Amino acid sequence: MSDAVLRNWDKGNAARWGNEPLLIEHTLHQNPLFSREALAGLIERYPVEHYALVHTGKRGESKKTWREGEVGDFSGQEVIDAISAGRMWLNMRNVKMVDDRYGALLDKIFDEFSEKVPGFETFNRGMGILVSSPGAQVYYHCDLPGQSLWQIMGRKRIYIYPTEEPYLPQDELEKIALYGVEVDMRYDPVYDRDALVFDLEPGQMLTWPLNGPHRVENYDVLNVSVTTEHWTDDIRRSQMVTVANGILRQHFGVTPKSRSLDGPGFWAKAALQAGWRRSPWMKRARRNRRPIDFRLSRENPGAIVDIPAYTR
Repeated sequence: MSDAVLRNWDKGNAARWGNEPLLIEHTLHQNPLFSREALAGLIERYPVEHYALVHTGKRGESKKTWREGEVGDFSGQEVIDAISAGRMWLNMRNVKMVDDRYGALLDKIFDEFSEKVPGFETFNRGMGILVSSPGAQVYYHCDLPGQSLWQIMGRKRIYIYPTEEPYLPQDELEKIALYGVEVDMRYDPVYDRDALVFDLEPGQMLTWPLNGPHRVENYDVLNVSVTTEHWTDDIRRSQMVTVANGILRQHFGVTPKSRSLDGPGFWAKAALQAGWRRSPWMKRARRNRRPIDFRLSRENPGAIVDIPAYTR
């Protein structure tokens, strides 16, 4: 197909899918939906509840900096210029909810995956767009759904770590599932000895095993990337168990001993986490961990201005 998103697919990728990191070629960097002009227009109409503007530490800094801010009344091009001159990144989440053209593209991507990976059936797919500063970094963290990163503009280095102790402590994974803040995970530089390292260029995407810990360092150039996520029945069940185990550990002082995805124990945990998700406590706990406390500076592009903290 001349309009295919995936390029030069290796037949062995189907067997490796979900079991190890895979570097795959794509054509999204050539799609006009991801031009600077298109992204600037998208930023200007993006709902505040669907984006995160994060001020972070520079590549190589040991001190962790993580603050969330607001775009305010800046034009889309002004936001991109500020990110180009600063040390931050903008994550436009749930882009298919804002512009259905991206939703159609997302469906096309997963249709191609379904054709190439036998038995790969997904639901609740998502797409985000990341615009990030030269030299910015994303700290050691993991994601809950299946995850892929597609490079559109610029270059970045990605470190992928094993999905086992000590790289992925279960109590850390449970906190992410409970509170929605991925970057509080413990990290030791010695972990890098066991990391797989990839330099991602425009036209390349990387996917890795479920919950795989990773961190990202931008090279000294503005970066634009796309994230896609997906759920399968097994991933959904794993998430339910993780949430329930977190509730048991954090609120009842019980150390969970099982991650079974079926049987009576699983269904008891499914009911426990379902009740917690419906509780007002969950929303309050998540809001309180993500205060908004800065805005962009119009006088000094790339700088940030402190504002009184508030939650959305």
